[in-house]
Amino acid sequence: MNYLQRFLNSMDYTSVDQVPNWEAGVWAQTAQRWQAEGLVTGSLHWDWFAGEASLGMDPREFIHFTSKMIPAFEQEELATDDDTVTFRDEKGIVRRALKAGSIGGARMSMDEYIAFPVVGPADWQDVKQRYPAACAQRYEPNWEACRVKGWAERKHPLIFGPNCSTLGFYWVARELLGFEALSFAWYDQPNLMHEIMEFWADFLIETARPVLEHTTLEYICLNEDLAMKTGPLLSPQSYRTFIYPRLCKVIEFYKSHGVRYVCIDTDGNPEKLIPMMLDAGVDALWPLERAANQDPHRLRQTFGKTLRLWGGVDKRALAQDRAAIDRHLLSLQPLIEEGGFIPTVDHTVPPDVSWENFQYYMERKALLLQAKL
Repeated sequence: MNYLQRFLNSMDYTSVDQVPNWEAGVWAQTAQRWQAEGLVTGSLHWDWFAGEASLGMDPREFIHFTSKMIPAFEQEELATDDDTVTFRDEKGIVRRALKAGSIGGARMSMDEYIAFPVVGPADWQDVKQRYPAACAQRYEPNWEACRVKGWAERKHPLIFGPNCSTLGFYWVARELLGFEALSFAWYDQPNLMHEIMEFWADFLIETARPVLEHTTLEYICLNEDLAMKTGPLLSPQSYRTFIYPRLCKVIEFYKSHGVRYVCIDTDGNPEKLIPMMLDAGVDALWPLERAANQDPHRLRQTFGKTLRLWGGVDKRALAQDRAAIDRHLLSLQPLIEEGGFIPTVDHTVPPDVSWENFQYYMERKALLLQAKL
């Protein structure tokens, strides 16, 4: 059974030789720790979405695409002191960041977000000019000649856009207005929010259209991050009013043009919104953050087999001992046997997980995926 059929059978609840072996990646600080613990520098390529063969991961192919602003804002340092730097990034967001703990631009702490590019309708009229849809800069050069034949002969899942490139509705609105202003804008500026949501639906459709004229896809994942630990970052009513109709529109286009499955990526607890997601045509949810009470067993009992589950491995368990890792993996065995479940760590692996523990986890997970644990 090849990697493509393995994925399709897993999603369709039919027999497989083993469940797909996927992972998301690690923090830069985690990689630094592992190298200090003996991991040979250069032995891993770190693009785990594409698969890390030396760790037994299945390959996936992500079609190159970017939803970034074109042109981007000019990056500019605005102020600095001994501990922090304040700057405007390529998205037009003004941020203050700690200097300490940064590795290759990856910081151990969240930046302080100070200002965002959209405050009202006039700003949006300017900013939306930076989002031309199907322009050549969004894709790999000469992709039609270089890639289409190989896609037709693929033996692995094919996906549109690397991780965090096909941005969903909440994600892009948060980057435009900021979390606090966005939380008010659903109520105080409804016309603006309707316009942004409709624009983004059209953007998602028109950026996927050129690719879907040449190939089918196994799935598209919309990156949203629309929930916190205790629930969604917007009310179900706001979701139904502003996002749900546009999500329906986008998914109808995707599936009528050869996309088999649609996944939503969100940390936190989005459960109050899941019924609307399913009604819109969403097939899978990832990464099922366990610290936010996203227990895949309970989600399966609540939402049934219509909702495929990806993720759900508690990263906190990986920082414990081998017995804890074994107990946690064994608890997932009923879902492995049932199907429609692809276990991965419930986010990128943090630096409190040792290289020894992660290797053990991957060895034991491989047995779980083969029903041999």
